[in-house]
Amino acid sequence: MSTLFIFLLLIALMLTGMPISIALGLTVLTFLFVMTTVPIESVALKLFTGIENFEIMAIPFFILAGNFLTHGGVARRMIKFATSMVGHWYGGLGLAGVMACALFAAISGSSPATVIAIGSILLPAMVEQGYPKRFGAGVITTSGALGILIPPSIVMVIYSVATGGSVALGPNGERVLSASVGQLFMAGVIPGIMLATLLGVTTFYRAWKNDYPRLPRADWAERIKTFRECIWGLLLIIIVLGGIYAGWFTPTEAAAMSAVYAFFIAVFVYKDMTLKDVPRVLLGSANMSAMILYIITNAVLFSFLMTSEQIPQQLTSWIIGNGVNWVTFLIFVNVLLLVAGNVMEASSIVLITAPLLFPIAVKLGIHPVHLGILMVVNMEVGMCHPPVGLNLYVASGIAKMGITELTIAVWPWLMTMLMFLLAVTFIPEISLWLPRMLGML
Repeated sequence: MSTLFIFLLLIALMLTGMPISIALGLTVLTFLFVMTTVPIESVALKLFTGIENFEIMAIPFFILAGNFLTHGGVARRMIKFATSMVGHWYGGLGLAGVMACALFAAISGSSPATVIAIGSILLPAMVEQGYPKRFGAGVITTSGALGILIPPSIVMVIYSVATGGSVALGPNGERVLSASVGQLFMAGVIPGIMLATLLGVTTFYRAWKNDYPRLPRADWAERIKTFRECIWGLLLIIIVLGGIYAGWFTPTEAAAMSAVYAFFIAVFVYKDMTLKDVPRVLLGSANMSAMILYIITNAVLFSFLMTSEQIPQQLTSWIIGNGVNWVTFLIFVNVLLLVAGNVMEASSIVLITAPLLFPIAVKLGIHPVHLGILMVVNMEVGMCHPPVGLNLYVASGIAKMGITELTIAVWPWLMTMLMFLLAVTFIPEISLWLPRMLGML
């Protein structure tokens, strides 16, 4: 009864148009006042202790690094490099967009930032070259979603934080730890490369079928020149992933390093930003960080409420008692997350559902890292379809297209993403092979 009341109240508050963070907080307060004996003072305590997590600090640092890179000309240089490599193929500028999005995703951690950085430069160029606007918008909207799958990823950090305090027992009663940020980052590499390749294949096929324009083949001197121009941005990938794997610093320290490095190359190496621009970037990053951290704070309260009412344990017992196996459960998870993607944005979905799904998945023998990557891919799909797909709204502003028209434009690439989601769901080694090979599992 308490579980039903909690979720019905949360849904009712969200249907009023209330921001998800405030809906979460009001649900907790209402339940504590009306249906439980938990002291109200615990709310104030949880508001502060709930976000006393070292890994949460990675979020504002990755946001800051992404904003420096977006404003610092890194994206433009990556597009030039990608165009020199694949521009002579069918749909060359579209393929360059997929490649540039994958490269920028590896240094930003945010899907909307990737769409803005790559799309604002590439979409006008594609229209000028004679590509249909729908084609260009479809490529950028879906390829931008790679921002949360290819590490570093803010959504992976949120998943790790959301499940970090959960108590989970495996099929044989053994205690299972949640996935660390480092494990998730390494696990996202292979799926990220695979999805980028599949999106590229879809782009190439549609361009070949419709005989879209091709650019002249660039010689190797041009390719080397463009690579040297963007090498400073690409080095950030080595700093973050190499530093974490080598044990030089934690993911949070890597995020701080990436923010400092991004500031340095934007202001002093590429000189596309001046010191006068820095306060504006800092303020924008602070606004976005505050929004995400406020959602996390209220989600921590919501998680505390569910734990105090033993809701995850009750759900686990009910599902195991009804003989549900891991295949059926993962199908249910995909349906749940895809439906949730229609009404909520990615970070809120992960914060609410991960603490509930994590104990059940572990009890059914599903690895926490596999569940994490599965949830991230679902969030990617959610960002590319209405009514609240964030990438759709960002791309709509850049392409000056309506949401309905843009939804039709992304459909071929969205179907590719859904097929990839099925592969990630039922082939766990796609996610687990690399971290296992590196000795991280």
